[in-house]
Parts: sequence; structure tokens; C-alpha cells
Amino acid sequence: MNMHNEKDIFTDFLASRKLRMTPQRGLILDVFLRTKAHITSEELYNKAKKRDRSIGQATVYRTLKLLSQAGLAREVDFGDGVVRYEHGYGDEHHDHIICERCGKQIEVLDERIERLQKKLAARHGFTLTGHSMYLYGICRECRRKEEKG
Repeated sequence: MNMHNEKDIFTDFLASRKLRMTPQRGLILDVFLRTKAHITSEELYNKAKKRDRSIGQATVYRTLKLLSQAGLAREVDFGDGVVRYEHGYGDEHHDHIICERCGKQIEVLDERIERLQKKLAARHGFTLTGHSMYLYGICRECRRKEEKG
């Protein structure tokens, strides 16, 4: 991953909004890009605060919103009421399967589904610019526990 590219994208995006790339925004971007897992605003705040104690939670939250608007972060909702963020640029698109019992989530990629979504959009006169797909179910481990219980 080329972090300079993301920083340039974010700097240009901020400039288009008449905003500056502050050291705190740069640090939040860096911490976010180094995080592989889905992360909440609070988790990102805790990681960023370890590197700069002056960073406030509101700054992290606002910066995540800006990263989303810039296309560098994507909001993901696993149905548990907690908004998490994942990388939105340069990562291959994927969908999620989520266990309704334990919250386990798996990222999946199936080219047939991706092609079908594009065909469906085209059939209705749309050009697809993005999408999110969340499949909910009960994982094997939770089903086994329920069968035994």
C-alpha cells in the first residue's frame, strides 16, 4: 500500500473543502491506514492518543467522516449498532457475512456476485458507483452450541 498516495488524495480532498491537512489529521490518517481490521472511532482515538495525547475524540470522529467522504474509508455496519470503518481505497471490494449470535464476520469476494450487481444496475439504467452487501446468519460454531444446548 502506498500511504503517500492516500495522503495526497486526502490533502487534495481537504483543499477542495478549504480545509488544511493538519498534523493531527495526518496522524489519524496514518494510524487508520496502518490498521488492518475494521475499527471504531473510539478504537482509532485510543490508538492515535498513544502517539499524540492532545488528540481529541471529536477530531478523530470528524476526520473519519472526512476520510469517508474522500473515499479513503468506508463505514461498515455489522448489525450490532456500532459503526466501524475499513479502508476504502486500493483494497479490493468485498462483502461481509455476519453471525447474528457471536458477531463473527467474514469478508467474502465473489466475482459472479460483483458482475451480477453491475448487470442489475445497468438493466435499470444505472452505472454502479459503489455498494455494500451484508449477509446475516448463524455460524457453524453457534449452531453447534444451540444443537447441544
